[in-house]
Amino acid sequence: MGKVLKKKIYKYTVFFEPAEEGGYVAYVPILEGCVSQGETLEEAREMIKDAIKGYLEVLKAEKDSLPEESEEALISKVEIIL
Repeated sequence: MGKVLKKKIYKYTVFFEPAEEGGYVAYVPILEGCVSQGETLEEAREMIKDAIKGYLEVLKAEKDSLPEESEEALISKVEIIL
């Protein structure tokens, strides 16, 4: 019988921001430099998923550990007055 490969699901926080030229820019804070974009929010979501997968595949190939976010992480806006 063949070897059974276990797959693990990784979840990452992604920020989507409107781009000045239109569309959206997406980035993953825990994966430094992992950025993508799309003409629509749906396209940006698919593009960043592809970018994340590629990023993790490179880490895996280099035998680096894959970053994991805490399920208890909080995201909040803070207001700064200057």
